[in-house]
Formats: sequence, C-alpha cells, structure tokens
Amino acid sequence: MHPAAEVERGRLDRFASLVARAVPDAITASVILLLVLGAAALVMGNPGGAVMDAYYRGLWMLLPFTMQMTLIIVLSSALGSTRFFRSTVEKLAAAPRTANQMVALAVLLTAGAAYVYWGLGIALSPVIAVHFAREAERKGIAIDFPFFLALVAGANAVWQFGLSASAPLLMATPGHFLEKSIGVMPLSTTIWSPAAILQEVLFTGLLIALGCGLMPKRGRPISAFPGAMEVAESKPVVEPPAKTGSERLERAPYFALVLCVVLAGWLWQHFAVKGLSLDINSLNTTLLLASFLLHGNFKSFTRALERAVVSAWPVLVLYHLYAGLAGLIQFTNVGEKLAGLAAGVSSPLTYPLLTASMATVFAFFIPSSGGQWAIQGFITTKSAAAVGVSMQRGLLAMSVGDQMGNLTSPFWYVVISGIARVDFRVFFGYGLLWAALWFVVGVTVFTFAPC
Repeated sequence: MHPAAEVERGRLDRFASLVARAVPDAITASVILLLVLGAAALVMGNPGGAVMDAYYRGLWMLLPFTMQMTLIIVLSSALGSTRFFRSTVEKLAAAPRTANQMVALAVLLTAGAAYVYWGLGIALSPVIAVHFAREAERKGIAIDFPFFLALVAGANAVWQFGLSASAPLLMATPGHFLEKSIGVMPLSTTIWSPAAILQEVLFTGLLIALGCGLMPKRGRPISAFPGAMEVAESKPVVEPPAKTGSERLERAPYFALVLCVVLAGWLWQHFAVKGLSLDINSLNTTLLLASFLLHGNFKSFTRALERAVVSAWPVLVLYHLYAGLAGLIQFTNVGEKLAGLAAGVSSPLTYPLLTASMATVFAFFIPSSGGQWAIQGFITTKSAAAVGVSMQRGLLAMSVGDQMGNLTSPFWYVVISGIARVDFRVFFGYGLLWAALWFVVGVTVFTFAPC
C-alpha cells in the first residue's frame, strides 16, 4: 500500500477507536438522556411529580411499535439466512472481472437489499462483502477487505428513504403517536418525494465512484482474516431425515403454503381492493410471506428464528426507554421550549442543516431511527411549522442526521462485524468517509430539492 494511504488509514483507525471508547452502550446512553431531560424539565418549572408522570406515560406508549420493529428485525434476519439469498450472492460474486466492477456490483446489491428492507441490508451486507472479497482474491483482484467491508456497509444508508424507513412508515400508519397534531403523512410526500429519490441516486453513485477511486491498491485480502474466511466457506446446515410423523408434518411444504395463500390474500385486500399504502404492518406481512415461501417449511423457518431472535434483544427493552424520554419531551414543556429554540435560530435555508446536526447528536445515544423519531419527532414537527417549512422536510432532514449517527457510532458496525467475524475497529474508521459523504449530500438535497 502507498505510505500516504497507510498513514491516512492509521489516522482513521485511531479516531474510530477514540470514538468507540467514548460512546457508551445504548441503555447507559438512555439513562444519561433521562438525567439531562429530567433536569431540563425541572429547571423549566415542571413539578417533580409531573416529570415522573410524563416519563411513565411515555414509557408504555410505543408497545405496538416495539413489537412491529422486533418483527422487522427477526423476520429480515430469518429471510436473509435462506438458501436463496446465499446462493444468489455467491453467483453474483463470480461475475465481476475487475476491482471497480466488484465495488459497483457489491454496492448496488447491498443498496437494493437495504432499499427493500433495512434489516435485509444489515443481514446481507457482510455476507456480500466476504463472498465478493473471497472471489476477488481467488481471481487475483486487489481488494482491501476492511475498506471493502466498510464500503459495502455504507451502502445500507439508502434504507433511510427506502420501503422500510421507520419514521416515514410510522407517520404513514394510522394511529401513530403524533396523529392528533399532524395527521398521517403519505409516503408520496416523504420517501417518494423528488428530494428523497435524488438523495438515494446521488449518494449511491458517489459512493461507488469514491469506493473505486480510494480503494488501496495493495490492501489486506480476506485470507488475512480467518473468521471472515470461515463465513465465506461455510455451508448451509443440512437437516437430518425426518423420523416421526410430527417431524414430517413440520417439514412438509403444504402447511406453509396454506399460510402463504392466507397472507397473500390479505395483502391483495390491503393494496388492490382497499387501495391502501405500504405501512409497518403490511411490510411485516410481506416479510412473513417471503420467509415462509423461501424457507419452504416450518422446521427451516423456526430454526432460522432461533438464530435470528438474538438480534432483536435491544429493541425489546430500549424502545420502552426511548418512549419514556419521548414522554418527557411531549408531556412537559421541554418539547415546546426546544422546538422554540430550534425555530429561533433557524431559517428555511438553515433548518435542514440544524435539524440534521441535532439528529446526529441524538443518534449517538439512540441507535434506532424509530426510537429517535419517537424522541425527536415532536420537536422536529413543531420547529418546522414555526420556521415555515414542511414537516416532511423536517422528517427527511432528521433522517439524514440519524444515518450520520449510524455511520459514526459503533452500534451497527458491531452488528456487521459480528456477522463478518472481524473486529469492528479494523473497518470502523473508513465508515467516517461515507458518513461525511452522506451528510453533505443529504443536507444539500433537503435544503434545495422539492419535498
């Protein structure tokens, strides 16, 4: 590798390690925010009893949303483990003939998966990286695996304005926690707005261009990382032959097909007959249908669930803690004060930058788009109305900051590194490049493009 590139990589790694040591785990971070918001509420004149009541009221107001997000994580992981996805990745990895082709196809494949469903992108991006890197080494193509893994993981950012975008889907679902004040936001005004589509296209194109241009010429191959090589070379688990009648029933495809027909019928009723749009419930129904179809039987599906459920543990508790913080903001005067402060220092031209910057700070403590919107949504919509911009622009600008936090804090890197079986610190620093790209493009687009 060129000495200058080696020095730059060393600087990025040192900075990434510093950030990793400074950022606490999600539960600790929620307690820190609780102390800060609780103290702010008291200083702003709210009685102690009212502050406690606001936190408790919020603590349980996201119960349906918590279960919806749990299903999104579990079902996506189960879907990504199917033989179909694994074989598809292996076949596509064999197609590129140059390093630039490897970069372009891996990024587009990950971005496509993430756009369809964010959990699918998280589950597949490390699998895509290890299989493409293994194929590159086999063909003698120079690919720096840590850089490549960070690059492919960065393509997951497109999920923010994809079909499973948590905050836009929540706001498009009747009964959401802000419906009484702002109503329901159709997806045509958020993730399918001209600005959101432009953001997706520009970011993906620039990510490919920078990935090709900045790839170290003599990097570290995947064979230098034994854990990642094991992932690339592992084979699907083969089920032993069924011995009993109950085992044969579990592995028979017919019962799974019955459920598929029922779920497909409901989706037809939802979209074609009633003319309703995509929301969290219809997305989960689609994921459940796809999981049954691709696993083929209940035995394979339940085995995948056993492995997938461990990935959902943060949501089961953290969303309640985030909801409690949302309660402090929504049921005391803290939200109104913060919204007034944000509006006071904003103009229509600076509002997206300030909103994205504030969201970036929140995202360091809250590694969840839905959880962040639960806390920041009230402030964002109030300040947008005060400044004179659309609430949709506020939501989309907040999503830019949310993903900026995802790209600069260790939470999701640790998830990806666990699947790829490498230390997240070896590729974490490179993610800061894509974070800067995402932020600059996002703030520019949502300042000037129509939405």
